[in-house]
Amino acid sequence: MRLVFLGTGGSFPSPKRNVASTALVKNGRTILFDCGEGTQRQLMRSSVSFMSVDKIFISHLHADHFLGVPGLIQSMKLNERIKPVEIYGPRGTASTVNTLMELGYFRPNFQVTAVDLEPGAHLRFRGYSMESLLVEHNIPSLGYRFQEAYRTGRFDKTRALELGVPEGPLFGRLQRGQTVEVGDKQITPDQVLGPPRRGKVVVYSGDTKPCQTVKKASKNADILIHEGTFDPSMSDRAVEHDHSTVEMAASVAKDAEVKKLFIVHISPRYENVSPLLDAAKKIFPNTRIPNDMEEYTI
Repeated sequence: MRLVFLGTGGSFPSPKRNVASTALVKNGRTILFDCGEGTQRQLMRSSVSFMSVDKIFISHLHADHFLGVPGLIQSMKLNERIKPVEIYGPRGTASTVNTLMELGYFRPNFQVTAVDLEPGAHLRFRGYSMESLLVEHNIPSLGYRFQEAYRTGRFDKTRALELGVPEGPLFGRLQRGQTVEVGDKQITPDQVLGPPRRGKVVVYSGDTKPCQTVKKASKNADILIHEGTFDPSMSDRAVEHDHSTVEMAASVAKDAEVKKLFIVHISPRYENVSPLLDAAKKIFPNTRIPNDMEEYTI
């Protein structure tokens, strides 16, 4: 899996940063967390095909998080999209998306399904699940917890060879959970595979001030993507507007013991983010403030 940071800014685009959108690419299919204006162009500039997007998870209905939806859908239509697109978000998402689909003479020729989610909803898809998280912003807002399905245990090559299994196709069959025959013996997967492993966990905060829901959902997560709109000197303003400073984001990551923190939704007032990154790293060293188009393999 990989993350592609399409838009790492907040509020409105700057010359260096577009507004919110992050792609999670798994097995050739793409999930978008938020879809701010210009996301379709960002996708065209990136390594991710916009035609591979099949699900969009909107955190809230501020313009910088959803106004890219109609343009993206239009581009899909003009490129002869057939497969459906599913859009999820907080209360009001379905009616907003349905309105967007009726603007002017624009009509998609494939199915666009929009669903309102309640906080705490658990959705199961092939290979992963998604949980919606109640976050603390000034309008109905959600964060999301992506949980990859459990993976098979590690393959013990040495043990397989001891049991007489030759290298080659039989190794692959065992790793896929199939029993194989070697001579007059049957070798079962449990003889050569370790215990099942937890899949990767990625948490996306959306816009929020620090909250226990995100902290709890992020416990031992592989990746936390948390907003950090302001520098530490603007903590009062951050709390007043239900946002976070970079230090606040780093504290959430530290308390949750995540493996890596990415801070996004950077205010366009900051051209140089080095001081912000330095402040966050003092609290949580494994922090990065990604640039647009930056990728990370999970």
